[in-house]
Amino acid sequence: MEREFSISVFLDARRELKSHKYPVKLRVFTPYPRKQKLYQTDFQFTEKEFESIWETQKPRNEVKATRAEIKAVLDKAEKTAKELETFTFEEFERILFQKAGEPENVFFQYHEAIKQYKQNKQIGTASNYDLSQKSIKKFLKFKTSKEPEILRFLEINTQWLNDFENYMTTNGKSQTTTGMYLRTLRTIFNTAISTGVIKQSLYPFGRGKYEIPESKAVKKALSRIQLKQLFEAVPKTPEQTKAKDFFFFLFNTAGMNVKDLARLKYCDLKGDTLDYVREKTKRTSKTKQTNVVVYLNDYAKEFITKYGNPDTDPKNYIFDIYKPEMDELQQFKESQNFTRAINTAIKKLAEENGLPGEISTYYSRHTFATLAIRSGASLEQVSEALNHKSLATTKGYFAGFESDAMRELTANLMNF
Repeated sequence: MEREFSISVFLDARRELKSHKYPVKLRVFTPYPRKQKLYQTDFQFTEKEFESIWETQKPRNEVKATRAEIKAVLDKAEKTAKELETFTFEEFERILFQKAGEPENVFFQYHEAIKQYKQNKQIGTASNYDLSQKSIKKFLKFKTSKEPEILRFLEINTQWLNDFENYMTTNGKSQTTTGMYLRTLRTIFNTAISTGVIKQSLYPFGRGKYEIPESKAVKKALSRIQLKQLFEAVPKTPEQTKAKDFFFFLFNTAGMNVKDLARLKYCDLKGDTLDYVREKTKRTSKTKQTNVVVYLNDYAKEFITKYGNPDTDPKNYIFDIYKPEMDELQQFKESQNFTRAINTAIKKLAEENGLPGEISTYYSRHTFATLAIRSGASLEQVSEALNHKSLATTKGYFAGFESDAMRELTANLMNF
């Protein structure tokens, strides 16, 4: 079987250096795909010196030490390449050029994870990792009064994690935020263990060790009466009108997420349905990916007519949120800004009409799930509409039955 790579040492005589010598480089070649990359070393020689040190079979005694140093560089590169399960230039470079001790640095692992998520265009996940790392650095600066550069895995134990949790709580962070940052750190640990950077014995999470706090799920659903009250509320500004319209469109499209709303194109509009893949599941469910099919009622159709792009070319976005030239990072920021604007206006409208002040676009999804089940839809139906993997997730969205329904259920228990 042909090797996935070949590595050699050569003198790059294309351009002379100021020293009147040429740089010695590693040449790495892969046949499939056919690709070559050159990597700088610390050595430079004249053509005659290179020949006497490296190309000759019997080097003189005075150059044997230099030859051994070059051989060590080549051996390290060969060893790095051979230990890769599948050779790629990216992974080869990452391991070859990392500094001694870097993999054991938690911040190095955060950096690698963030870079990988950005390459995968998972901007939201990359942002969560970045926020988690920043919170840890703030915690360490609070403890030591110094900007931290290195945090070894072996420094993080049960006491360290408890101290970090207390620091977060003392500084006004919610249990939800604290748990999110700690779950990210836990993933960093799991990755380091699976790649052989640290041993399982250093793992500080789990039963009998440190357990990440689980926040109590807050039911973010409006009652039918509250929903009617919001629908009948009279907006005082154009921003409130737009926020109200978008909130009810999301509600009427099975609690669609704003990010998915922004990505909708006219090719997803098929008659009286929207047929799309949730952005959240594009990478997490590649092998078993299902489309979300939403049947459009009159409200949803009128909304698209009102807010939709007049140019209905299949490749165009339906709504004027994303622009074709935007990259993933720009789209991420734009969806955040759009969501923030909608939430600010809908909160204001809600407060002015005696409704919960914490209302947001997320309420549309929970409200859809709750009212659908209360109206007789099965948990399975609602779970399919929300594109959930498990019924347990859907149950978390359901705010329970109203007291009248429970009273009627109890009253009919003896009707047999």
